[in-house]
Amino acid sequence: MIMMNPRSVARPFTCLQCLSLVRKRAPLAPRSIASPSPSLRLPKSVRAASYHSTRTLQQSSTTSPEQHQPLLVTPPRTTTAPRPTIDIKHIRNNAELYAQNCRDRNYPAAAAYPARIVELFAKWHDKQREARGLRRRANMLRRHITDPEATRDDADADTNEEAARLRSLSREQLLEEAREVKAKLSVIQEVEDQLTTEIDALALALPNLTHEAAPRGEEPRVLSYINDHPEPEPALSDRVWRSHVHIGSELGLLDFAGAAKATGWGWYYLLDEAAQLEQALVSYALKTATLAGWRQVSPPSMVYSHITAACGFQPRDANGETQIYHVAQSDEDAARGKPSRCLAGTAEIPLAGMKADTILDEGSLPLKRVAVSRCYRAEAGSRGLETKGLYRVHEFTKVEMFAWTAPNAEAAEDLFDEMVDLQTEMLGSLGLHCRVLEMPTADLGASSSRKCDIEAYFPSRRELRNEGWGEVTSASICTDYQTRRLATRIPVAGKQVFPWTINGTALAVPRVLAAILENGWDEDDMSVKIPEVLRPWMDGRDKIGPKRRV
Repeated sequence: MIMMNPRSVARPFTCLQCLSLVRKRAPLAPRSIASPSPSLRLPKSVRAASYHSTRTLQQSSTTSPEQHQPLLVTPPRTTTAPRPTIDIKHIRNNAELYAQNCRDRNYPAAAAYPARIVELFAKWHDKQREARGLRRRANMLRRHITDPEATRDDADADTNEEAARLRSLSREQLLEEAREVKAKLSVIQEVEDQLTTEIDALALALPNLTHEAAPRGEEPRVLSYINDHPEPEPALSDRVWRSHVHIGSELGLLDFAGAAKATGWGWYYLLDEAAQLEQALVSYALKTATLAGWRQVSPPSMVYSHITAACGFQPRDANGETQIYHVAQSDEDAARGKPSRCLAGTAEIPLAGMKADTILDEGSLPLKRVAVSRCYRAEAGSRGLETKGLYRVHEFTKVEMFAWTAPNAEAAEDLFDEMVDLQTEMLGSLGLHCRVLEMPTADLGASSSRKCDIEAYFPSRRELRNEGWGEVTSASICTDYQTRRLATRIPVAGKQVFPWTINGTALAVPRVLAAILENGWDEDDMSVKIPEVLRPWMDGRDKIGPKRRV
């Protein structure tokens, strides 16, 4: 295993051709780290006490064709950034496992990287052997220049032969040969640095290993349903459904036109009861999570770009369009090497960064945190009829759960199930019809080993996309992918290992609010039913009805 050189990711990773031109870096030699790469295994039997367990597994679906996905671009690393530690030895010893994992997850370009890492390491090892020979020769030259008689009685025959040769040379010839050896060592060192720089960049670009529970391919596996379908046979129903955009306009709850003039398309104003509903959803989610033992955090909305990259968020999509809002940086700050910043797409990022370059107490695990934050997504190239209104926006409020656990599957899956249980409880109590999905490899982000999504039924989307299903929550196990890149550690038996991280949405406000408007709509009296659990924060009202417009 190789400890990552702090300067080995000092420039953005672009391509292998560009990497071959990288200038000289500081020396780097492979050395062991404490934690071996964890093995991923199927979970134990279901716990009877849980609302829903993700541990009920079925057969995997078929593998989908590969599609291009971009590499994880590593921003310039500053001296204050955490030092990543990637288990390169595990990659070398399991190159085909990592290559197949890339193919399963639609990273076809990255599938070549494990073999390339093996090839580069072999070259690095050859250079190490060549350098050792030159260092022995340099040491002998140094000793002979200082004291020619020091090498006379060496037992090794080859050494005696070399010593005899050196004694035949003048002092000027010895000094010249020493300079030549030093120059050769310098060239070898530069080549070694280039090799380790490329190895590090390739290793950082690999996605996390995939859990066995994730279906291979593109099709998710349905694990369970929440609540009954409001209209299982639409042909026999006379119920009138409206989109949340229509309902919001009818009741004066949403203003997209004003936001377009003030900020642009993809932003929105929530008015009156809709604004109150946002706060009600946040309060309800925080109360539910807090009662379950999750400590509240109010995180920053802006983070260093290297923290975002370490969490596995790709700054560009397949078309090269940015998905992250980067904060402008002055030329002076950039020249001084100050780290750049970006707006967080989810509270997961600042929560993970909160323990960057930190040693945690093993006895304190699991650490469970819940945070409400504004989230920012560029969502480039994502506009369409099925994403209109509140479904896909650039800024929104979300309540997020995040946790650090002991570095083993059992501890992580226990907490993962707890997250999904909380999500199930909250969405079920809101009266929404949902389905819980085990997500396939093609849908996993770089950091996720396993992911479960919950999709709610949106009547307005039934004819447009996916029979009306739309994602409202997600939960992921990231193993030690993030903690290795953020240098979050725990001491175990005198060694430092990496805890695992789990994250999950408690409530993403705009989509849940849209689902409440659509599923709670009553065409007869032009009103929306307010879920009972939200009424304490809605002044006790049970519905939102028409009002005089201003």
